[in-house]
Amino acid sequence: MELYIVTGASRGLGRALAQQLLQPQRLLLTIARRPDHTLEAIAAMKGAKIEQWALDLAHGVGAAARLHAWLHAQPGERFARATLINNAGLLGHVGPLDAADAEVLATTLRVDLEAPLLLTSAFLRATRRWSAERRVLNVSSGAGRRPIAGWAAYCAAKAGLDHFARVVALDEQRLPNPARIVSLAPGIIDTDMQAELRAADPAGFPDLEQFRAFKAQGQLATPEAAAQRLLAYLARTDFGSQPVADVRDL
Repeated sequence: MELYIVTGASRGLGRALAQQLLQPQRLLLTIARRPDHTLEAIAAMKGAKIEQWALDLAHGVGAAARLHAWLHAQPGERFARATLINNAGLLGHVGPLDAADAEVLATTLRVDLEAPLLLTSAFLRATRRWSAERRVLNVSSGAGRRPIAGWAAYCAAKAGLDHFARVVALDEQRLPNPARIVSLAPGIIDTDMQAELRAADPAGFPDLEQFRAFKAQGQLATPEAAAQRLLAYLARTDFGSQPVADVRDL
């Protein structure tokens, strides 16, 4: 059996990932603020197993502790492969940093960067003695690799996501049965986040018209198509050879 853990699975890319991962001989664990009960019906239809946790990743310490305890209680020989997909993310404030609410900034960084760090740490620690192949996929963004005016917190979080993947990859190389990790930018996807951007105040977001043009010109991938590309990359035999990657470069 294979184990997949997906955060932010209740909508957008995360939901599309969850739907495509529901296959026989797999156990899918989702972590989101609100479970999606339609996934349970899909799992039953496909003969897959699913468990859903209603957790707010703005409180990542508690989520990581629960994940560690759950994984630690699993018999290591149960799974041939174990995968963590850090997908959950918030756009947060769009506009100059000095106009941002402090709590919004903090929450964005907690969900987009702190929670993936904590969950990855818990995942690696709890599965260290497993013989299973272990993989971690961070859903990153081109915004972590080039600055975009008005996106200070989001860009900073995604850049941090990329760099922590580089460091974990170095750490794992020194250990037996090393986990493989990749921080992968999925391209531009037609999600609620894109809708938020198109409704932003142009005074604080000078690239607004470019993002409206992405939608008008049909340049946004569907969540389903983006999920298919990410899962194809996740299944590659050379997964982890580059800890930071972009689907558009493949």
